[in-house]
Amino acid sequence: MPVRREPSDKSEQITQLVFGECYEVLLTQEKWFQIRNVADGYEGWIDFKQHFPVSDAYFQEWKEGKHARSMDIVQTVSSSNCVTPIGLGSLLPFFDGMSIRVGEERMLYNGRATNPALPYRENFLQKMALQFMRAPYVWGGKSIFGIDCSGFVQQVYGLCGYQLRRDAYQQVEHGQEVHFVAQTRPGDVAFFDNEEGRIIHVGIVLEDQKIIHASGEVRIDQLDHHGIYNRDRKRYSHKLRIIKRILPD
Repeated sequence: MPVRREPSDKSEQITQLVFGECYEVLLTQEKWFQIRNVADGYEGWIDFKQHFPVSDAYFQEWKEGKHARSMDIVQTVSSSNCVTPIGLGSLLPFFDGMSIRVGEERMLYNGRATNPALPYRENFLQKMALQFMRAPYVWGGKSIFGIDCSGFVQQVYGLCGYQLRRDAYQQVEHGQEVHFVAQTRPGDVAFFDNEEGRIIHVGIVLEDQKIIHASGEVRIDQLDHHGIYNRDRKRYSHKLRIIKRILPD
């Protein structure tokens, strides 16, 4: 579901809500709702036609729980009267191994799912990141069918059970600094700035000083102390600002 900066279909998409996420309605304006995503606190506007209300009890229970996520690129959830497509990283509220609960309704899910009780580490994180390879870049996107750089990092870490904030300049507040590229390990997060010093890009470090990031598409490039080197263009595409370690030692 697109979340827009202003209450208009012409306004830019600043983020998305994926299946299973909960949000709080802050304000209504004609046919638009201003909402706040419970998971990361991000605010924006959604079309009232895409609003799905739940009870206060469900909302509170959702906020207090940890929810599995879909590990399949494309999957479905189904009830007695409908089948709903969902994508990689979608939340599976109150998953019991066979079904989820959305509002008061139980829906069947028979795909692969993460276990929110497990502390997933580097190998799993790399595996999930590579699932997004070639996904097209879309401003504000969080889906396998269109994703931006910080949405990609947030979704991959979400699959590993770590909730990051939404934008790159917010994500840099997580973790501990890694001072040299040579000291990085898979799963570290690299941030890049512009000429004004504003953080505008982010990606996940892989083995052999490579980085996977969303730039045109989710792709793998070389990383060094200058930044990201794009072999196709034979030049640096992003200037390195800082590297953070988010996964615990």
